[in-house]
Amino acid sequence: MPRVDVDLKLDFKDVLVRPKRSSLKSRSEVDLQRTITFRNSKQTYTGIPIIAANMDTTGTFEMAQVLSKHALFIAMHKHYSVEEWKKFAVNFPECLEHMAASSGSGKADLEKLCSILEAVPQIKYICLDVANGYSEHFVEFVKTVRGKFPTHTIMAGNVVTGEMVEELILSGADIIKVGIGPGSVCTTRIKTGVGYPQLSAVIECADSAHGLKGHIISDGGCSCPGDVAKAFGAGADFVMLGGMFAGHDQCAGEVIEKNGKKMKLFYGMSSDTAMKKYVGGVAEYRASEGRTVEVPYRGDVENTVRDILGGLRSTCTYVGAAKLKELSRRTTFIRVTQQSSHMFS
Repeated sequence: MPRVDVDLKLDFKDVLVRPKRSSLKSRSEVDLQRTITFRNSKQTYTGIPIIAANMDTTGTFEMAQVLSKHALFIAMHKHYSVEEWKKFAVNFPECLEHMAASSGSGKADLEKLCSILEAVPQIKYICLDVANGYSEHFVEFVKTVRGKFPTHTIMAGNVVTGEMVEELILSGADIIKVGIGPGSVCTTRIKTGVGYPQLSAVIECADSAHGLKGHIISDGGCSCPGDVAKAFGAGADFVMLGGMFAGHDQCAGEVIEKNGKKMKLFYGMSSDTAMKKYVGGVAEYRASEGRTVEVPYRGDVENTVRDILGGLRSTCTYVGAAKLKELSRRTTFIRVTQQSSHMFS
């Protein structure tokens, strides 16, 4: 029998953060760096836990160069060759500390991942990325990768429920990617009817992960710096951004001019565009679950990084969190019917 879970599930747009008394004089006093020791790899990470998504427009070597200067993280897209990785490692070794090599769960994916990690031993993070992290095959794949790379930190997903977060952590993953359908160019919810409002997914999954000394990434659904702050407030250890990092100089793709306006292409990795580019088209047994959009050209990503970090520091001052780690403990969400005034939008 189908059943309906009547508990209310919320998205970032459904809430605001309530301000609290604070002893902080200025947002410059806020420390956004976190130091995290991972459950299975036993590795220690220090940095600002915002990650550029491993999409081929945003998970680029050019993006890595800018983000590493700010101690941000990047999950590289999986289509770079071993030679391209080696060349980058020689020229920009300082960037490798906060980079993950990405892989799907196929045999060829694993072989390529092994080749990259052998060629560039400085990479200590692996991002195992599939649309549906609920398959038994994926759980077994995580166990296989953990067996091959016992001291690498493994990110794995995507899932949206606590029991699957626990299963992936117990199978060897350190950080679980949380989010099904919230991404700006994801059409999974439209094509399949499957998904989970992102704020509730993060709250529930963080609770499950932290109980096992694991960690989570909130992946998708952020459209402004305020959403990034809400994701951290909800208990996310890392926040992954695709659309917010799209359209910049450091993103792959040419600048196109349309009606006098400059644009860049941005598309989901399950879109027709990505499928045609990498596997010759969408297989007949599946549907495209991503859209292709033209986003306004936004110049250097440096400005966007400053905007996001400035907003996050400001959130911390509104609730009295001197460190990013304290934000979730100081966050009370209030339900709202409207985020902001749309008088001039």
